[in-house]
Amino acid sequence: MGIEKLIEIMSALRGVKGCPWDKEQTPESLKPFIVEEAYEVLEAIDEKNSDALKEELGDLLFQIIFQSQIAKERGEFDMADVINGIASKMIGRHPHVFGDADYKTPAEVLVHWEAQKKREGKQRDSILDGVPSTMPSLLRAHRLQDRASRVGFDWDRVDDVLKKLDEEIDEFRAAFARKDKDEIEDELGDIFFVLVNISRFVKINPEDALRKTISKFISRFRYIEMAAADAGRKLSDMSLAEMDALWEEAKKK
Repeated sequence: MGIEKLIEIMSALRGVKGCPWDKEQTPESLKPFIVEEAYEVLEAIDEKNSDALKEELGDLLFQIIFQSQIAKERGEFDMADVINGIASKMIGRHPHVFGDADYKTPAEVLVHWEAQKKREGKQRDSILDGVPSTMPSLLRAHRLQDRASRVGFDWDRVDDVLKKLDEEIDEFRAAFARKDKDEIEDELGDIFFVLVNISRFVKINPEDALRKTISKFISRFRYIEMAAADAGRKLSDMSLAEMDALWEEAKKK
């Protein structure tokens, strides 16, 4: 079975004798599912689970086909247009692969990439334009900082960024002492932004790092829950010291 079969299935689901749920969906109503499927792909990658990754990529592909089917019904475009469009774009943006250009480094490729986007009429007024406002904040901050660094707006060393982090933490402490909620929020945002800058310097995706830490927290907290259940106790009846001891056990395991 190829992609054509999946397109046929989607067409049938939206057809006269199709599924009532699928038939009533709109591009807007499907937005949460696109985000959910994308994050399930990321989870499968983090877990290094190839079977799950194969399945989740299929689910994400189905959402793309779903959007294309709705657009086809509206006379806007279809899946073939989507595929042809991205194929033409990739060929045009990689003349060093599909043409005679000779780019030796990733930096040279990026320079060409930006120049090609400008020729396509997609280069906006600011180098920061084009980073979606709907992206997760950590990832968006990372992309914006990376864009700014391309024109030299950047620190020279990670040590300089670490000094900036100390400065922002001191400012947060001062705002906290003044109990000014707006100022506290502002300073906390500054700390997050500097942390993202640090992650960029050490070449770690901040969204990935936080997502893995969340998974680690869930795993360790579940250990505490199970240990409490095995002992016939409720978490609400345990002291923080007791739960912390179980947390340390979880870390060792």
